[in-house]
Amino acid sequence: MSEPAYALVTGASSGIGECFARALAARGHNLVLVARSTDKLEALADEFRTQHSVLAVPLPVDLSAPDAAAQLNQVLQERGLGVDLLVNNAGFGARGRFWELPLDRQAPMLRLNVQALVELTHLLLPPMVAQHRGGIINVSSTAGFQAVPYTSVYAASKAFVTAFSEGLAEELRPYGIVVVTLCPGGTRTNFFVASQYGRPKLPGGMQDPQEVVAAALRALDRGGGTVVPGLLNKASLLSQRLVPRRVVARIAARIFRG
Repeated sequence: MSEPAYALVTGASSGIGECFARALAARGHNLVLVARSTDKLEALADEFRTQHSVLAVPLPVDLSAPDAAAQLNQVLQERGLGVDLLVNNAGFGARGRFWELPLDRQAPMLRLNVQALVELTHLLLPPMVAQHRGGIINVSSTAGFQAVPYTSVYAASKAFVTAFSEGLAEELRPYGIVVVTLCPGGTRTNFFVASQYGRPKLPGGMQDPQEVVAAALRALDRGGGTVVPGLLNKASLLSQRLVPRRVVARIAARIFRG
C-alpha cells in the first residue's frame, strides 16, 4: 500500500493560504499546513479532518528564519510526509522609503518571499521529478510586473518569483509537473494591515481571496501557466505595456507614497 501524498501550503493560517487549504481539503487533498500560528493551524487541521475526512498535519514554522526550509523538509522526511503539490504562498511586504525601512524588516521579507520559496521548491522537487507527477503553485503578484516605489523590495521579490516560476515551468514540462504562477492584484486579506501598507487605492480594485484561489486551481487542472485573476487586473497590466516604464513607476509612486 503506497504512502498518502500531501499538498503543502505555506502561509496557511489566513488569507489566500487559508483559502488554498480550504479549497484543497474540499477536493480531498491531504494537507500539510505551514505558518507561524500554532493555534490557527491546529484548528484548521481539526476542521478539515472532521468535515472532509482528509489527513491534515499542522507544522508551525517561521519560514523567514534562516535555514527554516531545510528544517521543515527534515521534519517532513522524519514523519514520512510525501508532498506532491507545493503551494508557496507565504510572504509579506513593507511600505516606505527604502533607506528608511530597517534592514531587519527587509531581510526577512527577502528570505520569506524569495529564499524560502526557492529552497522549499528545490528540496521537494526531486521526488516529483522521479515520479513524473506533481504540481507547484507559486504566489507572486501583479506588483512583480513593474517597479513599485515605496515598496521597491517587495515588488522586486515578486518579479523574481514570476521569472523563476515561468522558467521552472518549462524545465519541468517534460516531467509532467505542473507549475502555476499566480499573480493576484489587491486581495481582501490581512496583507495590507500586516505589511503596514494602509489601504492604497489600487487600479484593479480588491478581489476576494476565494476568486484568486479558484483561478489558480483552474489553471492547475488545465496544465499550469501564469494567472492574473480578474479582468481589471489584466486590463491594468495590458495598459502598462503601452506607456514607458518610468511613467508606470511614477503612477505607482503616487499610489504607494501614502
